[in-house]
Amino acid sequence: MRAPMRTLGLGASWSIARRDLNAGLRGLRLLFVCLFLGVATLAAIGSLTTSITSEISARGQTILGGDIEARMSQREASEAEKQTLRALGPMSETIRLRAMANAVGSNAVGGPGSDGPAAVLTELKGVDGAYPLYGKLLLRAGTYAPLAPDRILIGEALAERLEVKPGDALRYGTATFTISGLIAEEPDRVGEGFTLGPVAIVSLDGLRRTGLIQPGSLYESKYRIRVAPGTDVEALRERLEDEHAEAGWSFRDRENAAPGTSRFIERMGQFLSLIGLTALVIAGIGVSNGVSSYLAIKRGGIATFKVLGATSADIERIYLMQIGTVAAMAIACGLIAGALLPPALIAVLGDVLPVQPGFRIHPLPLVTSAAYGLLIAYIFTLPPLDRARTLPVAAILRAHVEPRSRLDRRSVAGVVLGVLAVLAIALGTAREPLFSAAVLGATAAVLGLLLLLGWGISAIARRVPRPRRPLWRLAIANLYRPGAQTSALVIALGLALTLFVTLAGVQTSLTAEIDRTVPQKAPNQFVLDIPSDQEARFRAIVAQQAPAAELNVVPALRGRIVAYAGQRVADMETPPEGAWFLRGERGVTYSATLPEGSDLVAGQWWAPDYAGPPLISLDEEAAKTLNLKIGDSMTVSVLGREIEAKIASLRKVNWDSMGFNYVMVFSPSALASAPHSLTATITMDEAQGPGVTRALLAAFPGVSVIAVAEVVEQISGLLEQMSGAIVAAASIAIFAGVAVLIGAIAASRQARSYDSVILKTLGATRWQILGTQAMEYALLAATLALVSLALGMGAAWYVIVQVFEFGWAPDWGVVLATLAGGAIITLGIGLAGSIPLMSLRPSRALREL
Repeated sequence: MRAPMRTLGLGASWSIARRDLNAGLRGLRLLFVCLFLGVATLAAIGSLTTSITSEISARGQTILGGDIEARMSQREASEAEKQTLRALGPMSETIRLRAMANAVGSNAVGGPGSDGPAAVLTELKGVDGAYPLYGKLLLRAGTYAPLAPDRILIGEALAERLEVKPGDALRYGTATFTISGLIAEEPDRVGEGFTLGPVAIVSLDGLRRTGLIQPGSLYESKYRIRVAPGTDVEALRERLEDEHAEAGWSFRDRENAAPGTSRFIERMGQFLSLIGLTALVIAGIGVSNGVSSYLAIKRGGIATFKVLGATSADIERIYLMQIGTVAAMAIACGLIAGALLPPALIAVLGDVLPVQPGFRIHPLPLVTSAAYGLLIAYIFTLPPLDRARTLPVAAILRAHVEPRSRLDRRSVAGVVLGVLAVLAIALGTAREPLFSAAVLGATAAVLGLLLLLGWGISAIARRVPRPRRPLWRLAIANLYRPGAQTSALVIALGLALTLFVTLAGVQTSLTAEIDRTVPQKAPNQFVLDIPSDQEARFRAIVAQQAPAAELNVVPALRGRIVAYAGQRVADMETPPEGAWFLRGERGVTYSATLPEGSDLVAGQWWAPDYAGPPLISLDEEAAKTLNLKIGDSMTVSVLGREIEAKIASLRKVNWDSMGFNYVMVFSPSALASAPHSLTATITMDEAQGPGVTRALLAAFPGVSVIAVAEVVEQISGLLEQMSGAIVAAASIAIFAGVAVLIGAIAASRQARSYDSVILKTLGATRWQILGTQAMEYALLAATLALVSLALGMGAAWYVIVQVFEFGWAPDWGVVLATLAGGAIITLGIGLAGSIPLMSLRPSRALREL
């Protein structure tokens, strides 16, 4: 009776594996590079995102300016309301508004002998003596102390633009201030949100001296409170929201000090992480190719082990230890690089980031990245390792001319479980699981499509008539011969070309969003805080300075949606997806006629002389989000008064016009009697802008004039930063695609070496062999060009239209040039990998086969 075969123990298996690794890592270098790139990218993105959001959360009191904040628009709290807030703890009051800063004196910018601007739009902030409750207001020189009514602190950006310094004078409205110092750091800057200009700080008494706060003026009052230690601020905020639900107040607590900033950072981080995960999945194909190449090199050793009695379990254990060791080293190096990169990125990005977090190790993103790396290595290592484990000796020795690709059930089950684990981590850690599922599904679909295309190319090449020219015949035969890596090459070339096209489509569309769409439709200036009884005078002044100017003047108020269709917003646990307009106050207006930039899509507009119960016209996208229809009710809090209105019509709002686009427009009878100001857009010759600005500020010291060009410049900067982040993350995916291409070439090297030797023996020259390779890659690139163009532009369209909600306007010339350049680059890499075949000596190669 035959004795059962004994398997090697762990010690003996590791001893063999270690000795084999000591001989060199040839074949496993690709595995190392692919895993390192993917893990380092994920770890760096996750660590940077967590660093920023954690810093915002840790500095919540300083960023908010208190433990609890109550804010309201276009009014100040009454004395009774302030006493209610003071009962909770020490309180600090601030008022913030947009206002024009005017340099005073003959040497100031805009003064006599100067061609510079006469005034600059700023964010003017009035503070009381208790400000700041948390943190410190830092100056470039000196120490902050409560300001006298005639003193002002300004940001360095404002000092540079107006060319002023401490001791010089500035005018706001009807008041003149002396500059006391330059602001180095405003503690609650991040919590204030997006601003259109540099900051200036005065006392509350100083702010009231300006005459800028008038009935209907657009300003925001904030009341920050320091509560007793141990107070549950979230519960306190919820109680205050319930008690003052009808007062038109908005509340925030220190746990959510900068919700908009945190939300943007988290979403951008998730998007970049998904790009990184996609890169890691692509790199996984390179891992598979690298392992296949390594095991092909070890084919003789594996056969010898089996002849000497090694079991399939022994083979699996030995090579799994080797591959696992290299994978663990790659993942460890990737984690180290990912943990150390955020401080470098923070130093490079500087003021682009909302906060400057210090260096900290964040375990969760590192653990998540390591889990991804281990799972990807496991998933893509199993198939080639399974073939080495299960094939008999004769099949192993003939594998380069008679390859077998069938997997046993155990390996298939392992791959499926690994894929499910990756999906569980990706969806379980995602802020928006549906979006993450869509991205991963699209990635899988693209890989599946390219795999099917590779099989199809091989099948077609097998059936086409053979060309008469030998080199073309050999090039086509290479696509389907035994051991051909056509599918791997198609995936590698297709992914690289698709990513090149995607980046070109995203970048050119982002550029076109500003360079083409906005300048064609945007007015030259916005004018805010025009007194509501001075419209005729305003129009006359503009007509005098720019007779051909086009004006659009609308009433301007602020309001917050508090209820719709019978349900209170405050009672909702989670607002509907995409209901951004339910967060805080939004601009509202009234109009007797359909506003410019809107198209009526449902219902009817009210009559010009309508004086009945309040009616409202709603943006059609907002109506879809809230599932509202004509006749439904909506309650909006304006100046602390709740107004219930019936939806009379739905409008399509052209948001890219950069005009006055409002989600909500009321019938005139609902708001005409409320204190409010007017807002206007002016479309004119650009050269007339400075004259119009000077004339308006002379007549209306309290108005704010916003140059659209400056707004466009700010938006352009943001888009460029977003584009740069996308390109940086996607570049890793391109590197991974290149690694896949190198892996596919390496995996087929032995078979190509065999072919090269036979061809040389038959008299082929080196250049003929290289030419055959070039023809093969050229055939694949030409076939994949249209496919990559369609896939890449589809991905770019999704990013631009669905993720960022911008217009789709790619530059096809740039896209096609990028596609051609990408094809040349990938072909060059492929040919570079084939150059070693030219130097093979038949005698030596035949001895190694």
